[in-house]
Amino acid sequence: MSKRKMVLADEASTAPVEEREARPPVEAIRAAAFAQFAERGYPVVTVRDIMKACGLTQGALYNHFKSKDELLHDIIASTQGELERQCQQAVAGAGGDPRAELAAFVRIYVIRHCRLRIEALVANREIGWLDSARVADIRRSRRAIRDIVVTILRHGVEKGVFDPPRVDGKHDLKAMAMALLDQCTHVSMWYGPGGDLTEEQMAKLYTDMALRMVGATPQPA
Repeated sequence: MSKRKMVLADEASTAPVEEREARPPVEAIRAAAFAQFAERGYPVVTVRDIMKACGLTQGALYNHFKSKDELLHDIIASTQGELERQCQQAVAGAGGDPRAELAAFVRIYVIRHCRLRIEALVANREIGWLDSARVADIRRSRRAIRDIVVTILRHGVEKGVFDPPRVDGKHDLKAMAMALLDQCTHVSMWYGPGGDLTEEQMAKLYTDMALRMVGATPQPA
């Protein structure tokens, strides 16, 4: 078994058996699907594999999902929607200063990607197996998150507290937002608990880098 598979398998089995069995069936199915798709990849995982992993019968899946495709869409859409909600909430509570808003956004985004590495892996790697309508649904949420960052950057530039790099004398805030999101998203590819930095320390590091990237002026003491 590869090192990555061993890590994923360990993470999937950290909860006590009693706790996993106590989950409502739909949540048990979702958790098992995330773990199976992350470890083995969507194409080779069968419905039987998922149901065996969560200790339920195949018929239990069809009480909640019409197909494996619908299940994949559900788990990606649910984790994506919760990420969008948390980002909106964090920014709304930051007090209106673009520097505080960007810091709040990066913090929640990075912590979530450190904490939910399996979910992030599946959402970013397996989305291509969905049909165009289901992909469009998830991309709408991703654009909404990108636009949160664009709006923060625009307000920061307008208020004179951000001075991000320019291309031919102009700011490309959408490109800057995508660069920030890519940087924060890929922490899920390598971060693991028990390393040199905690989730909060990692979030602080990424927040400081993001503020430097956009040329943020210091906040008043």
